[in-house]
Amino acid sequence: MSLVAAAPPSGGPIIAEVDMGADSSAPVVRATVVQASTVFYDTPATLEKAERLLAEAAGYGSQLVVFPEAFVGGYPRGSNFGAAIGNRTPKGREEFRKYHAAAIDVPGPEVDRLAAMAGKYKVFLVMGVIERDGYTLYCSVLFFDAQGHYLGKHRKMMPTSVERIIWGFGDGSTIPVFDTPVGKIGAAICWENRMPLLRTAMYGKGIEIYCAPTADSRPTWPASMTHIALEGGCFVLSANQFCRRRDYPPAPEYVFAEIEEELGPDSIVCAGGSLIISPMGTVLAGPNYEGEALISADLDLAEIARVKFDFDVVGHYARPDVFSLIVKDHPMNPVTFMSSTGAESEKPVAGGSGK
Repeated sequence: MSLVAAAPPSGGPIIAEVDMGADSSAPVVRATVVQASTVFYDTPATLEKAERLLAEAAGYGSQLVVFPEAFVGGYPRGSNFGAAIGNRTPKGREEFRKYHAAAIDVPGPEVDRLAAMAGKYKVFLVMGVIERDGYTLYCSVLFFDAQGHYLGKHRKMMPTSVERIIWGFGDGSTIPVFDTPVGKIGAAICWENRMPLLRTAMYGKGIEIYCAPTADSRPTWPASMTHIALEGGCFVLSANQFCRRRDYPPAPEYVFAEIEEELGPDSIVCAGGSLIISPMGTVLAGPNYEGEALISADLDLAEIARVKFDFDVVGHYARPDVFSLIVKDHPMNPVTFMSSTGAESEKPVAGGSGK
């Protein structure tokens, strides 16, 4: 197995590809993870950039394309939104207003456009977005098939640290694994990949292509991705943004708390590290810390059965007589309406967690 760097088109991203050397009769899927920055506070421009990248990936034969966490809507790295315990600032409230305005409704016109992109380029698309539900925001992943249909979403269940100030919490109703012609696809976002029970729920749904959009570019991240690939006997596709200071609005409109004075326009604020890992724990492509890139590999899905021969975490290696997991997979709505007939009706409301 060899890593081959294909020559990019003039001005285009680097394409890292892997020759799997697989039997031509085995199901093989070409997958790409996108490593690129949001056009912050400018959702229309971000969608334009997404289409350019999607077109490039499709041009290299990709059948599945995964974008980073919060690509549409933006990851507000370095911002504290003026929040401290017991206090919020007017500037922080205005930052949230602008961030809320850059988010998208699901369903909504931006979702329709993403679906159209997937259909136009004939790819399965996994896209990180900031979802707006009334006045609550969620860090979500949207799924689209190659015919241009929106399949569904996953909402990040547990925002990390200060993320909890600006994002709501997902529930068990949005942990999908979609059975598609290119494999069973699902996603967990950034540090929720560290949640063993969430991973177990996804393994229980038979996930084969485990997408991990993230904002973590630290050297420890690939170790977590390798563990998940080995634990789940699945391919892991992790996509992160590569961002410089200039990819965010200038100060004072946007300030990286505590480090703004240390940053120049070319300072790297997120170094990427996107990668693709096989069920054997082999790094097929990446990690890339050099810049914006399309990182691709051919996934031999037959490898999953070969690996499960040794270890099937929710099959022959499980001990249900000792351990079990119960997943509450219904929406947790904050308001339940009772009809005049006495029947209960749970309807999602603005800010709720309905599908």
